[in-house]
Amino acid sequence: MHRRAFLAGGTTLSVGVLAGCIGPSVSKSDYDIGMVSNGFVPQEPVEDEDMATHQLTAGDTVTWANTGSRNHTVTAYGSGLPEGASYFASGGFDTEPDARRAWQDNVEGGGNISPGATYEVTLTVPGEYYYFCIPHEGAGMRGKLIVDD
Repeated sequence: MHRRAFLAGGTTLSVGVLAGCIGPSVSKSDYDIGMVSNGFVPQEPVEDEDMATHQLTAGDTVTWANTGSRNHTVTAYGSGLPEGASYFASGGFDTEPDARRAWQDNVEGGGNISPGATYEVTLTVPGEYYYFCIPHEGAGMRGKLIVDD
């Protein structure tokens, strides 16, 4: 009888521990673009694109959520912004080199977005915005936002 009680308790413990390994729980209604192992996953992706693409209207706020189990960043390519658009990067850095340096040196958290956390930006200038995740850029973790008038 003690053995059954022990096994039943172990099963419950295992399920609880494994649930924590699956990743944080973020409601899909709380974000536009998820971040998983090595990719951005838009809730409503634009079809026929080479990278994760999301479309919105000028003045809209786009929200990324780290739905995975590893830290990620959202970092704009400095040369990948429409003319007149403000630079954006998780961690609040002013330029792409600043964001890269901060992540490499782990300054102020390096712009990391922890599992379960979100990052948002309001985009007011129409055009195409290209962004990436610093630690996973080499694995192809890049995205594009298309902002319409």
